[in-house]
Amino acid sequence: MDEKTRLYIYAFLSRLFTEELDDKALKDLAQNEELLATIGEETLEWFQKSDFGELKEALNVDYNSLFVVHNHPIESSVMDSKNEILVGLQNPVMQFYFSHGYDLNLESSKLYVPDHAGIEFGFMQSMISQNDKRSQAEFLHKHLLQWIVPFLIAVKPMAQTPLYRDLCDFAVEFLLSDYSMLTDETGEADA
Repeated sequence: MDEKTRLYIYAFLSRLFTEELDDKALKDLAQNEELLATIGEETLEWFQKSDFGELKEALNVDYNSLFVVHNHPIESSVMDSKNEILVGLQNPVMQFYFSHGYDLNLESSKLYVPDHAGIEFGFMQSMISQNDKRSQAEFLHKHLLQWIVPFLIAVKPMAQTPLYRDLCDFAVEFLLSDYSMLTDETGEADA
């Protein structure tokens, strides 16, 4: 997979996990049948059969149920047995960002924690732009693959819409494939 495609997919995942889809994002997604089919055939069919209002309402409810009310796509919350969210430099993800020169300004973000899935996917997007494949593989190995894969597997049965059900499978498959490609290219199986 080329770098431009990888960059686009990480940006797309970052957007989908950051907040529910607004009108523009939903219209853009609905018009991109190739992307919908890539996410999943059930998603493509659902988008083709449903009107805009139905899609918007169902996706808004599902997003908030999956990622705001009942579950939180936040690494420290998922990985910590006490379900605590770590902030500042006590958070290992924040340490990774700083050691790799990633300038994270949480004050200008809707997300107030450094290890939210939306921010971690955004970090991968940034690392692709810098063409630092060793750091990409290391971050996937130490962070995203450790928590987002089990999180998505657990969340999938709760999803009420085809988009979020298929998104769980798509993201897991993409991340595992991306990590495999990176380790093949860098020669480091345990980054």
